[in-house]
Amino acid sequence: MTVTVLAFGAAAEAAGRRAWTVDLPEGARVADLLRELARRLPSLAPLLPSLAVAVDEEYAGASTPLHEGAEVALIPPVSGGSGGSGSSGSGEPVGDSAELPGSAADRVWLTEEPLSLDALIARVAHADAGAVATFTGTVRARTRRGGEVRETAELFYEAYGPMALKEMRRIAREAEARWPGARVAMAHRTGRLRPGEASVMIAVSAPHRAGAFEACRFCIDTLKQTVPIWKKDIRPDGTEEWSPRP
Repeated sequence: MTVTVLAFGAAAEAAGRRAWTVDLPEGARVADLLRELARRLPSLAPLLPSLAVAVDEEYAGASTPLHEGAEVALIPPVSGGSGGSGSSGSGEPVGDSAELPGSAADRVWLTEEPLSLDALIARVAHADAGAVATFTGTVRARTRRGGEVRETAELFYEAYGPMALKEMRRIAREAEARWPGARVAMAHRTGRLRPGEASVMIAVSAPHRAGAFEACRFCIDTLKQTVPIWKKDIRPDGTEEWSPRP
C-alpha cells in the first residue's frame, strides 16, 4: 500500500521535503513507517523519537494501523502558534465550514492577516452573556533560553491547516461542554509576524465571569499543547531556529 507523508517545521527541514509517498506492506502500522523513514532518511532519524504522528488528521500511536492512501503527518512539538487554511485578506474567517454544535461556522479560523479582537468578541457576545473574557498572545522582542537572552526580528508561524482547524474546533466544543452557556471564538495568525503583533486571540462569553475566565484559560493552554502550529525564530543577524526545538 502507498501512504502520503507530510512533514512540518524542523521535520520538513531535516527530511529535505514536505510531502512524499512511501510504499509499505499490507498491515503496516505507524511504527513500521517510522522505521522505514529512519532507514531512508538518516537526517530525519534523530528527530523521529520527539515527533508526534497524525493519521488522516488525528493523533495516532505507534500501533495505529495504516491503510492505502493514508495521510501521515510528522508533527514536531507544537508552539501554540499555512497550509490548507488560506486567507480572506481581511483577518476574517477562512477554511473549514464544519459548524460547532449550536454555533456559527466562523468562530474558529486561521489567517495571514492581522487579528481583530472586536471580530472575535462580536462572534461570542449575546444577550444572555454576563461576561466576556479574552486572551491575546503577542510576539516578544526578546526570549530567554538557558540563561541567554535572544533578540527576535520576526517569528514565522506554520500550521498543518486542516488538522489545526479540527483541533481548535475540538477545544471550543470541549470548553462549551465543560462550562455550560459558554461560547468560544479562536483565531491564529500564520506567516511572518514582527514583535508586538498578535499571533493568537481567544474570546469566551459565559453567564458568569468565573466561567468565562476558566474557559478562556483552558482554551489557550490546550491550544498550545495540541494544535499543530509551529514558530520559527528569525533573529536580527538572519539566523533561524524552530521553537521549541524537537
